[in-house]
Amino acid sequence: TKIEVVPSAASLIIKALNEPSRDGKTKGEHTKHNGNISMEDIHSIAKLMRGRSMAKDYIGTVKEIIGSCVSVGCTIDGETAKALLAKVRAGEVEIEDRE
Repeated sequence: TKIEVVPSAASLIIKALNEPSRDGKTKGEHTKHNGNISMEDIHSIAKLMRGRSMAKDYIGTVKEIIGSCVSVGCTIDGETAKALLAKVRAGEVEIEDRE
């Protein structure tokens, strides 16, 4: 049997931010990531996470990734993750199915 390790959504988001590595002095403190990632990054992370996602469709997986952006504290295309998630739910932002 072959075991494949898929990193968490949060670690993939932080990797997409391309932030410099942290020094050892901030250990134990909560680090706010205030970078910006693109919707394209969200789609590529959603594709990777699709197998581990509990969502029944691709759009649900994208929403999960946007929700992870809320907890990481980054913006998506210059917009807060919460605002983007509200627009997706309201149907103002359409997410194409890339499965």
